[in-house]
Order: sequence, then C-alpha cells, then structure tokens
Amino acid sequence: MPVPHDIPAETELWDTFAESAFKSDAEPSFCWTQYAGHGPGTELLGTPESVLEIGCGTGRALAHLAEQGVKATGVDLSPRMVELAGERWAPLGVRIEQGEILDWLAADESRYEAVYSIFGAAWFTDPSRLFPLVRERLVPGGVFVFSQPPAIPGAYGPQGMYKGGFAGRAMFTYRYSYKPAVWERHLLRAGFAAVEATVVEAPKAGHIGTLIVQARA
Repeated sequence: MPVPHDIPAETELWDTFAESAFKSDAEPSFCWTQYAGHGPGTELLGTPESVLEIGCGTGRALAHLAEQGVKATGVDLSPRMVELAGERWAPLGVRIEQGEILDWLAADESRYEAVYSIFGAAWFTDPSRLFPLVRERLVPGGVFVFSQPPAIPGAYGPQGMYKGGFAGRAMFTYRYSYKPAVWERHLLRAGFAAVEATVVEAPKAGHIGTLIVQARA
C-alpha cells in the first residue's frame, strides 16, 4: 500500500535542511558515496552530453559535470535549496528547477542521456511510480544510476524518517529500502535492461556501505 506523502510538509522539511546543508563557499564535487574520495566516479554515467539529477540538493554534483561541458539540469523539492543552488551554479550553466519529482517528470518533455540520484529522489520516492517516469525521460541507451545507504536487514519497503531530531514538531518523510535484487526487479518491471545493484563497502571495515544501482534504457 502506498504511504501518504504530505508534499507541503516535506517541502518545509527540505527547506529547513537547505539552510543547514547549503554552503555558499562549497566547490563542485561528485561522489556517489557518503565518504569523500571513495568509490566510483562519473564514469558510471558514461560520457553523456546531457544529464538530469533528481533531488539535486546543493547542486555540487551538477556543477562538477557542468565544468566538464555537460548540459546539467537538476530538480529539487525545496524552493529554498533551488534558490540557493540555482544562483550559486548558474554561472556554470547549471539549470535547477523546483518541483515534486513525479509531477515534474510527468510534465517534462526533454530527454537526457543520463539521469541520476545521489542520496536524492530515488531514495525518497516510490520506485513503482518513479522508475517508469525516469525511463521515459531517457534517450535509447541512456543510463539511470542512483546511490543511497543499503537497507537495514529486515527493514524493507517505505521507511518513515524524522528530520531535525526527535523533539518538537514532527517533521518527517519516507525513504525506500530494498535488497539489491528487489531494486533490480523494480527496474526491470519499469522497462530497463542491463540492471545491476551492488553495495560498495565503506573505506573502514564495519562501517555503513553504499548501495549503487545502475540500469540502461
């Protein structure tokens, strides 16, 4: 059964996150994992001329790609994050738009050679609804890649997540967690091929790894 996302409340949540996460002096950077300099890089996207990042947050990954000459577009739910990141990276040609990802993708008429998410919308959106829309936005042979923490053993499907601590007014969203094989099945059902979901181990033994999922249109 689908969980009841409250988009206005989640927008407020991510606006609050934007105020603490965005740093005006941050430099362009691209990393799939939560550990700086660890894991694969942009090679997972191939050599695209155009990319779309869903749930682009601070926009640093888009800025990194734009510096390489890629036409970089991002979408984020938070108006505040879009304002901050859009202004910061506009000189590099980065375009960032605000929107709820399912509605935005359904209305978008562009096609991209790569769509990706780094701890972004692919983590916080029902894959049964998101993946078919992503597939429609890719050119033939285009790639979809996303990363996020792996599921906690025994905790699968939509998971409620509070933000800002466990005291005060409740601010929460939902993230989606599955075993790698289940992520692969979701993508195959959405019409993707060459699907692979793996967990990249952390640089220190026993620490949290990173789930990286790749698929081709």
